[in-house]
Amino acid sequence: MSTPFPFTAVVGQDDLRLALLLNAVSPAVGGVLVRGEKGTAKSTAVRALSVLIPEVDVVAGCRFSCAPASPDPACPDGPHEVGPGTKRPARMVELPVGASEDRLVGALDIERALAEGVKAFEPGLLADAHRGILYVDEVNLLHDHLVDLLLDAAAMGASYVEREGVSVRHAARFLLVGTMNPEEGELRPQLLDRFGLTVEVAASREPDQRVEVVRRRLAYDDDPDGFAARWADEESAVRARIVAARELLPSVRLGDGALRQIAATCAAFEVDGMRADIVMARTATALAAWAGRTEVLPEDVRQAALLALPHRRRRNPFDAPGLDEDKLDETLEEFGGSDDDPDPDPDGPGGGGPPPQDGPEDGSAPGDAPAQAEPGEGGQPQGGGEQSPVRAAEPFRTKVLSVPGLGEGAAGRRSRARTEHGRTTGSRRPRGALTKLHLAATVQAAAPHQLARGRSGRGLVVRRDDLRQATREGREGNLVLFVVDASGSMAARQRMSAVKGAVLSLLLDAYQRRDKVGLVTFRGSAAELALPPTSSVDAAAARLESLPTGGRTPLAAGLLKAHDVLRVERLRDAARRPLVVLVTDGRATGGPEPVALAGRAARLFAADSVASVVVDCEAGAVRLGLAGQLAVELAGTAVTLDELRADSIAGLVRDVQGNNRRAA
Repeated sequence: MSTPFPFTAVVGQDDLRLALLLNAVSPAVGGVLVRGEKGTAKSTAVRALSVLIPEVDVVAGCRFSCAPASPDPACPDGPHEVGPGTKRPARMVELPVGASEDRLVGALDIERALAEGVKAFEPGLLADAHRGILYVDEVNLLHDHLVDLLLDAAAMGASYVEREGVSVRHAARFLLVGTMNPEEGELRPQLLDRFGLTVEVAASREPDQRVEVVRRRLAYDDDPDGFAARWADEESAVRARIVAARELLPSVRLGDGALRQIAATCAAFEVDGMRADIVMARTATALAAWAGRTEVLPEDVRQAALLALPHRRRRNPFDAPGLDEDKLDETLEEFGGSDDDPDPDPDGPGGGGPPPQDGPEDGSAPGDAPAQAEPGEGGQPQGGGEQSPVRAAEPFRTKVLSVPGLGEGAAGRRSRARTEHGRTTGSRRPRGALTKLHLAATVQAAAPHQLARGRSGRGLVVRRDDLRQATREGREGNLVLFVVDASGSMAARQRMSAVKGAVLSLLLDAYQRRDKVGLVTFRGSAAELALPPTSSVDAAAARLESLPTGGRTPLAAGLLKAHDVLRVERLRDAARRPLVVLVTDGRATGGPEPVALAGRAARLFAADSVASVVVDCEAGAVRLGLAGQLAVELAGTAVTLDELRADSIAGLVRDVQGNNRRAA
């Protein structure tokens, strides 16, 4: 095993190090979600923490790390007798983004379970991480069902495996740490709430600090063991401080005054539910223990709020995480006061300064890299009469748009697909490892051969050839490619605000359905890929907000650009089916025969059987119906801005398949 970079040698990143240390002191805090740009030492700091976690006592030979003083009575390797055990270092287990459900929770030997009735169980990563650290890099890219299993185990302290009536349960208490780059997509609010704390990290802009980062990283790469030895004393001091804080933690008093501040703060920031209050209370208690105190101070409550609330106050995915610190200070001041004195002197005894916010004195991550510059609107074709960007109207709930047929793409919530999870629709012979047993089909396949196989007892004689894999139908995420007309005809009559509001609404729907999104705009004389396909709807919303309008309407160029984007994406991810959402009034101007050229471009989508929807933005008393004609050329469907609303008069859920038939 390679020598990890020392935790105390990490430069800067005070909030990250503090959040990790608080969870090491009190795992009940609920883990840490680390958000930040690439190259900011997220992974380095987490791996470095594992060395500081004190060793654990385990029952010798137990695959589930039972504590010898209080073994788990339900341990699959048990029962264990209370007695002396063996010591081993706390583990840090990494969950790969592409892991299967069986790899995470473990797997039963289905064949032995059916034939012999025994629970032959192979532990998964949750068992390996028990009493240690479970680290998920790029947790926002993990499949939803895996995140649900992971967070359920973290909340309950146990993992349950249920397969065809055979159940296994084992303890799974661990320090959960997830890292993510927000540019690659967000976690759902329900999942964000399950992480106790969150921190935002960014590379330092101070040249001296960046120099120190590079210097330490180079020194570590040249001689990892020697570099770690130079920081051994600092590492030992932090390790001892964690042990001392753990021992002090049960003695820390969380008074009614601090509890009132916690409750008032959560109410002031309108967080949902009570989890935030509980996490803040545990965090403030851990802060006091880390500072060597037995009393929670207002400074502890303030720091706990800064770590526990930012990710819980987002009302939709387009809200920036963060906390208004002025409002926080006002709330704490209004509801401040000790348990005995309703109006204490804040500078009197017991005030004190803020608790230490980190174990190490200095530090930021080796491997810090300069932040990547955000691509601008360079290359935007300029047309006559350009208008400044307008704000989007208020988003609304849209109708469900789905791709026809049965896909096999990434798990999501939009279109029908063959998936590992969902309702069972049939069975087949397994290709490779069996993951989902179809019990009735397996029994049916094995039953005719029982006499020939010499069955004499009650058990069913099952062989590998009898096993049947369940085929299931669920939902997949799609690539929703928005093709937005930003020409002067769209800017007329101040329609662009309503158009942007509609696209923003569809983006919100795409976020909830776990789609990838892309944005093509056309105006002036050309089309532009404003946002390549990505899982980050935040980035798409930001591009949309800054979109200027004006100039002619190169509709054909917009369609051809979209067709080219889909061609490239098909090579990258052939299983993810596209849905094109064209937002236009149907007009085409500029160049020779613009209408005919747009029609020929539209027929390319029909030839490739690409599902499409035209959002008709035409307004006024006299309508030309050009968007409807374009939808026919696309073999898609047309809806007006009003019809796009889920609560409109036409309030039925629209399926693209049904609309395609109607259009044809």
